[in-house]
Amino acid sequence: MSKTFTARRALSAGIAAFAALVFAAACSDDSGEEGNDMDSMESESATDAEFNDADVTFAQMMIPHHEQAVDMAELAQGQAADAEVIALADEIAAAQQPEIDQMTALLEEWGQPLEMEGHEGMSMGGMATEEQMTELGAAQGADFDKLFVELMIAHHEGAITMAEEHHAEGQNADAAAIATAVIDAQTAEIATLQEIQARL
Repeated sequence: MSKTFTARRALSAGIAAFAALVFAAACSDDSGEEGNDMDSMESESATDAEFNDADVTFAQMMIPHHEQAVDMAELAQGQAADAEVIALADEIAAAQQPEIDQMTALLEEWGQPLEMEGHEGMSMGGMATEEQMTELGAAQGADFDKLFVELMIAHHEGAITMAEEHHAEGQNADAAAIATAVIDAQTAEIATLQEIQARL
């Protein structure tokens, strides 16, 4: 009886030890998988936040570009005569101010300055000159409408070119989404502006 009892105790101890080993291995695997999942999430988060010089340049240049468009659109409220010009100016301001805010937030997130040093020498296509802005600011009625449409078509074309250049060189997903929004919205607005221009 003693030998049988001893054998049974040894067998039970062996089973218990084996179970403990299996449990420990399973815990180790789960921990490893959890660690891998965390690493993957951190990697994806880092990828989303990645940016390059083209992303920074796009945001730094598009902000003042959009700001001028908003300034032009705000002038229309008191100086335009054409109802469609006034309505489109409202749409332009409503679309571009949020994009300014988004690009400002991106630059702050990246730890980059909001303004590019020496950006005056950089090409921001379609920007109205100081003389043109002064002329627009002094225009009223039909004269304002015609000049606004002319300047805004060129302004939008320049913004689309900048957005397309970002698609070719940038890497940040948020900046790319803004560039796509610029291309889509402003291409449609150019078509409307050209229709208005044809009847003014």
